Amino acid sequence: METKLTLKLDQEVIEKAKKYASDKKLSLSKLIENYLNSLTSDKKNNIEIEISPFVKSLATGSKIPANYDHKQEYSNYLVEKYK
Repeated sequence: METKLTLKLDQEVIEKAKKYASDKKLSLSKLIENYLNSLTSDKKNNIEIEISPFVKSLATGSKIPANYDHKQEYSNYLVEKYK
């Protein structure tokens, strides 16, 4: 059964979440439902869902820097890994 839920969130967070959901071809409602389900599910009976840094930042309140370069971070990781 689907039920309506009203949330009060920072406008900037809403806009970023809408863009993220759109990029993933999900509705914002489905994105939030999946996230809440992953938090409250019994992990023994469900598939582990990887939560992106963006979604984790919504939960923890930490901010991803505007100039964060994930490609550079991954490149740095590979350089360290294969030293």
